[in-house]
Amino acid sequence: MNIAPAIFIHHLADVNTTSIGNKTRIWQFVVILDGAQIGTDCNICSHVLIESDVIIGDRVTIKSGVQLWDGLRVSDDVFIGPNATFTNDKFPRSKHFPYSFLNTNIHNGASIGAGAVILPGITIGKNAMIGAGAVVTKDVPPFALVIGNPARIIKILDDKGKINEH
Repeated sequence: MNIAPAIFIHHLADVNTTSIGNKTRIWQFVVILDGAQIGTDCNICSHVLIESDVIIGDRVTIKSGVQLWDGLRVSDDVFIGPNATFTNDKFPRSKHFPYSFLNTNIHNGASIGAGAVILPGITIGKNAMIGAGAVVTKDVPPFALVIGNPARIIKILDDKGKINEH
């Protein structure tokens, strides 16, 4: 008899979606809106907000203090560090909503450091690494390590996404 691993949802979380993969853990003070899609074996730490039009792949870690706004697409094996900031509107005004929000795509294995800011409509390539505090204003190619404001490529990582220190 096969019994699927349970989903853990802390009793102080407010989860309104039913699209959550097995072995996912959702901690206290997380808010997830109806329609969000969350993959298998994810870890969503406390104080995270996930809006309705967000898709999260498998084995994703989202650290505390992160808000994932409509239009964000997160592939498998992505790490999002504490207090990373995403945006989805290039020209925000109070009570003036765009017809649709720009999609931001984070590809497999990418890592986003603590406090990084990701502007809307950006694509972060496979196994790319965004340094802590970086402000990403344009697409980041696969395997690139970017830091600074605005974020600039300082190194290309090896084929496994590791820093090659030869």
